[in-house]
Amino acid sequence: MRRTLLLILLVLACGSAPAIGAPANGQARDILVPLTDEQIRAAGVETQPVEAESGVGEIVVPGVVAVPPQQLRIVAAPAAGLVETLLVAPDEDVKEGDPIATLKSSELVEAQRAFLLAMSEANLAIEKLRRDEQLFKERIIAERRLIVTRAEAAQARATLDERGQILALAGMTEGEIGALRKDRKLAPSLLVRAPIGGTILQRHGTTGERVAASAPLVTIARLDPIWVNLQVPLSRAVALDSVERVHLPSAGLDGKLIRVGRTVDSATQSVTAVAEFRPGRSPLRPGQALTAILRVKGGGASQWRVPADAVVSHLNHSWVFVRIPEGFRAVPVTLVSETPQFASVQGRLAASERVATRGLLTLLAELAEAESK
Repeated sequence: MRRTLLLILLVLACGSAPAIGAPANGQARDILVPLTDEQIRAAGVETQPVEAESGVGEIVVPGVVAVPPQQLRIVAAPAAGLVETLLVAPDEDVKEGDPIATLKSSELVEAQRAFLLAMSEANLAIEKLRRDEQLFKERIIAERRLIVTRAEAAQARATLDERGQILALAGMTEGEIGALRKDRKLAPSLLVRAPIGGTILQRHGTTGERVAASAPLVTIARLDPIWVNLQVPLSRAVALDSVERVHLPSAGLDGKLIRVGRTVDSATQSVTAVAEFRPGRSPLRPGQALTAILRVKGGGASQWRVPADAVVSHLNHSWVFVRIPEGFRAVPVTLVSETPQFASVQGRLAASERVATRGLLTLLAELAEAESK
């Protein structure tokens, strides 16, 4: 009865999923689990040999292709108006400065009118300042009047600069602003250009639509390099410090891990890690779901390959049960990486030893009983 109750408690407390990580505070030690050959056969315990590894393991995780935020631009309408034409289509490649759309905008006309007015007032203030400086030299006016005139000229120049900046924010180039200065001809239409070279991911506006200022028109992204956001189970997060490279089997690409998140998703209990790739001509598309393989380096320690079923979790440690003449020896290990079939571990093992792969509930019960003594 005691043995049955202990088995149930072990299933509830330990679970069947192994945890990755070094033994807590380094105090875990080998524990003898004495069993006779008859008890081992009755419990259905089976063993398989330990294999030495080169020190490189694998973690298979899902991922989603994403655009690095610094390579993403949303091109917005610089002023309220009517979308005359959209000159690009989704998935089209553009260069920096290429035309994206044309807008007809009364706001743009008003901004140009205000600029021309500020330019006239600045020219008038400059001329007034020149005249007053001459009058002051001839001692016709007081110095106070000259100071006031200088302040008015400075204010007029600042207002002109402000109106010029407004035109630049509205999407006019320096050449177009220079032409406005020279010809004083108001332009009712505005040409929106690509701020960066890249690929059109999405069109937000439509031809003939009236849009407000800052309304998005298209999204442009530079897709080389590109990121893959990996969802790594929390139990495997410790091994991320030893990842040597990241492989995408579907694309045949190798990349590097550039960042590991510090927060955990409460729904999936996973950590987000970001890998960077140079796709070249490989078809990696933003939003694409794929599988990634993390190549984990053992860091120079002795590393062993065992069946995945041989590693169990007990009291925040990962364990394997090594067959010895007296029964089994419970050995704490560090689980470096894991696939559905095999696990890579570091611990006090030898290539000639065999570890238990079945009947582990009985061994866990004996382990708990041995620890209680």
